[in-house]
Amino acid sequence: MKWGDKYQAKYVNTLYHMVEKNLSKPFRFICLTDDDNGLITNIESFPIPEIRASLSGPERGWNKLSVFSSTLYDLEGDVLCLDLDLIIVGKLDDLFDYPGDFLIIKDWIKHDGTGNSSVYRFCLGAHPEVLAEFEKSSVSIKKSFRNEQEYLSSMMLSKKCLQYWPSEWCKSFKRHCIKPLSFFVPRETAIPDNTRIIVFHGKPDPDDAIRGNSGKWYRRFKPATWIENYWS
Repeated sequence: MKWGDKYQAKYVNTLYHMVEKNLSKPFRFICLTDDDNGLITNIESFPIPEIRASLSGPERGWNKLSVFSSTLYDLEGDVLCLDLDLIIVGKLDDLFDYPGDFLIIKDWIKHDGTGNSSVYRFCLGAHPEVLAEFEKSSVSIKKSFRNEQEYLSSMMLSKKCLQYWPSEWCKSFKRHCIKPLSFFVPRETAIPDNTRIIVFHGKPDPDDAIRGNSGKWYRRFKPATWIENYWS
């Protein structure tokens, strides 16, 4: 899903190429977006479904809940939802085969069961109440939950279908790929064993990391040029 101007078409196109390289199953690649300019022809684009609720205030990803519509264009079956700010470094087939009704990353920071929605899988149309409840009570929900993934995790937990990917499959660039050394010495970076997807939540983005631009004085690392082998 892409809206606004934070990420350009290049990010969507690159994600498509990474999926194509790492998924042996037949697939459709869908981008819900408010601007499909620059997308390559193999990407099917559709407008982001309207959410009948106010989305004013800080950007917290609430648009992502639109995939929980009871119907979503002509789409059906299991869908793997991927954020744009990630790189795929291993095969994806297991993410479709792994058993479970709803699979999501277990957040690396929070200890309350919250999932990180950079990578999650569910069956389209199976959980329309996620969107319906948000549309009915968006004001109170936005007061109770900081962002879309906190609300989504809470809803799935209440339905007793919240499950997490194996912890080694989805890793954080900031937390797992930067080797621990002095704050003041630029550090090496590497891919943890058995990783399938590396998530770039917050900053840096993949193109920042390639240049060694962390955005934080206390998180210095050498240019992670190995990312170019995957993010292309």
